[in-house]
Amino acid sequence: MRKAWMVLFLITGSWIAVSAQKGGQTAGVPGCDHLSPQQCVGVALEAMGGRDRLETLKSVRLQTVSHTLLMEQSYRQAPFITSYERDVVTMDLAGQRTLAEAKVTWPESDLNQPDSETTVIVGPEGGVYHSKSGDSPCGLETQDAARERLALGPARVLMTAEGAPDLHFEGPETVRESSHAVVAFTWKRVPVRLLLNPFNHLPDAVETTQEFQDFWYFWGDVKQRIYFDNWKVVQGISFPTNLVEERNGVVWSSEQALNIEFNVAIDDKAFAMDPGAAKQSEHLAGWNRPFKVKTDTALASGIDLFPGAWNSTIVKEPDGIVILEAPISGLYTQGVIEEARKRYPGMPIKAVLSTSDSWPHTGGVRTAVAQGLPVFILDLNRPLLDRMVSAPHTLNPDALESAKISKTPRWMILSKKEEIGSGANRMELYPLRGASTERQYMVYFPEHHLLYASDTLALNDDGSLYDPELMSEVAQVVTREKLVVDKVYAMHQGPVAWDQVMALIEKARHA
Repeated sequence: MRKAWMVLFLITGSWIAVSAQKGGQTAGVPGCDHLSPQQCVGVALEAMGGRDRLETLKSVRLQTVSHTLLMEQSYRQAPFITSYERDVVTMDLAGQRTLAEAKVTWPESDLNQPDSETTVIVGPEGGVYHSKSGDSPCGLETQDAARERLALGPARVLMTAEGAPDLHFEGPETVRESSHAVVAFTWKRVPVRLLLNPFNHLPDAVETTQEFQDFWYFWGDVKQRIYFDNWKVVQGISFPTNLVEERNGVVWSSEQALNIEFNVAIDDKAFAMDPGAAKQSEHLAGWNRPFKVKTDTALASGIDLFPGAWNSTIVKEPDGIVILEAPISGLYTQGVIEEARKRYPGMPIKAVLSTSDSWPHTGGVRTAVAQGLPVFILDLNRPLLDRMVSAPHTLNPDALESAKISKTPRWMILSKKEEIGSGANRMELYPLRGASTERQYMVYFPEHHLLYASDTLALNDDGSLYDPELMSEVAQVVTREKLVVDKVYAMHQGPVAWDQVMALIEKARHA
């Protein structure tokens, strides 16, 4: 009788194995041999505590501490300076809402003024910054991050994967010296890959390729990988308390949960948003915003400043036009170029000046490259800009990605003083080389005693200098080169009398 049972088992077992392979089950998947992608995800759900427990999870509250490497700032490259943050994040999984109360320590602030507090609410209808004075629309990057955390964060990523109609296996991938099963699917048109540990079956990392709306926007198709680690059992659920985020293979941030609470009571009043502000947030342009001529300031005849969050200047010289800064986006910079051609028809664009490596400063450089324009960049910034120009933009092709032929940048490398043009609007370019300004150069108009100081000058609401060290380093170059300056302006600041700036530097020194 036992022998007959064994024969039946072998026969039916063989039939099951054959049937399973026909149904999409696969051999050679670490930890999921002969399982379908859905079954592999099901094993991971059990490893986390079971589908039933995760399905009954309606809300999560996290107290976290995190740090982020400030790769985008125009100071120095690696090793990067770091910002720090303490958050209380409440995720209403049932209502698809998040409430984040953040305390940020920003290292580039003035001394004794590093801390700020922000409350952000994001729901299906939009997102707002919440304050005592009212709600204001929050950016697309904040909304995207909140919604991604709801769907692809530890609490829901396995269930999101399991419910995806296109769930499938991809080739195994090695993480921390062990070969992992990889299940892949699409979420909101974003390709997602989930790496499952072959031994304990827990999800070790989730990976996406997408166009981000934060400073990574300028890198086009960005590969993001978030590692899950430091697992703790909370109310029967295994939950990762540490999330480490890589973008394009570089560690960008790390977050550690100090406390985790499940199924906390949700106060609808705390999640309430001003409907107008929330609706407005859904229609923001993000970084791909157009250039609009609202007002412009004639700094001198043929030198026109177009103020905004990031300033651009159009300079007319006898033999052509110079565009001073190509910021924000390709669409924006294309608008600046079109405005220049409209104002001075028939005159060529002979140069674009990009004075800093900071991300919004370089947002339109790819458009200048696509048009074959010479671009003046600092020598230290070339490696970064070479990578930015060669970065793929297939998800949302820009002018450079869409070019039918390969475009080689016409870099004009600035390593020492250079002169551009002739006549009244001729310019002199000077690398700053300061401890805080080594990746910026300034532009001097000698005939007008006018100085453009890149990203160094900004006045606080009380009229004081934001980060006086920056302007101190500019003043050192002015003194060293024996320049006569009457007025100075910058990327985020309109013209200010030089004597006023010098007095503010002196005041800051004795504060």
